[in-house]
Amino acid sequence: MPSWVSDSAVYFITICTHPRGVNQLCRPEVAAWLRESMDFREARGDWWIHLAVLMPDHLHALMSFARDRSMNSAIAQWKLYAARETKIHWQADFFEHRLRNDENLQEKARYVRMNPVRAGLIGDPEKWPYTWAHAG
Repeated sequence: MPSWVSDSAVYFITICTHPRGVNQLCRPEVAAWLRESMDFREARGDWWIHLAVLMPDHLHALMSFARDRSMNSAIAQWKLYAARETKIHWQADFFEHRLRNDENLQEKARYVRMNPVRAGLIGDPEKWPYTWAHAG
């Protein structure tokens, strides 16, 4: 993890597409593009992705953000770029929740990983092809 990421600054992020119920994200070419673009922004220091799981109409992520950059701006700029390049229709804004000291990162990660199972899309979360995470 980069030195600019504070262990206490992890956010649970949900970004939804519009309309809900339409698969815009879990298509191999779109998912590959999203991962590449998120990795690029991570490499340049916009954010750090602890875990990301794509669902057909939304994504969940556990992310940290550079101290000198706005989380809102980083996500808004990425959504605009992704919409232009992939024709994804995003809902306005996004949901964020900062994990507090009394919240367990591993419990939240399990919740995120189990989302495709709860949705009936797969039986084993380890086999969901639209998940990526950093070890540790």
